[in-house]
Amino acid sequence: MLNKIKGIILYSKLSNDNNLYIKFLSENDEVISGIVFGGSSSKNKNIYQLGFFLNFVIEKKKSNFPYSIKGEVIAPYLSPLIDDKFKLHCLLAIISLINLSLIEGQKIQNIFKISGKMINSLILKKNWLIYFIKYLYNLLKIIGYEIDYINNSKKPYFDISLVKFRNIKNDFSLLFPHQLLNNEIKINYESVKSAFMIFDSIFQNNHLINMNLKLPIHYIKFKNLILQYLRDKL
Repeated sequence: MLNKIKGIILYSKLSNDNNLYIKFLSENDEVISGIVFGGSSSKNKNIYQLGFFLNFVIEKKKSNFPYSIKGEVIAPYLSPLIDDKFKLHCLLAIISLINLSLIEGQKIQNIFKISGKMINSLILKKNWLIYFIKYLYNLLKIIGYEIDYINNSKKPYFDISLVKFRNIKNDFSLLFPHQLLNNEIKINYESVKSAFMIFDSIFQNNHLINMNLKLPIHYIKFKNLILQYLRDKL
């Protein structure tokens, strides 16, 4: 029986000969893996790239065999990102965060929707970095660690120890980037740094710690690249 489904490639590795083992996030919010026979051939090698959107045809020939997968590239097309190091690193950061947010067999509602929307913003929006920061907090929300900054807009500080907003600063609180997320100020080093620090603390200490994992290297590289760029502009 053949199934056709839209998805984003999360992982791709040479299996044997010209075959690829891949994982993708489906439009149904599930991670699906299988073999692309001939996937690394000269004809197909540019198709199965991290972050690409494809229509996948999935076939299960035997119950104890992995899926046989074929795909065709669909919109949004990622060619506008290839020559932009900031956007390319951001794409890899998104993929790495998805990979650590759910495991195969698990389903997190709306993770495909918010991730696809973010990648579209990366391609089309001028202020894509703000969209990325909002994406980070949306990701926390759907995996169960919501930071409700909208209903706490009057409280300027966020306590990373107690994971709550505060009116008064203490040793564990950071100035929350409300104005940045509301597009009331231009992107700047301090607000972006605070946004990253708060996300890192929640994601690491509440989610990754349960699996004995650390923040993904592609996310760290992107964060450092952006912060260095903003610091140099001071």
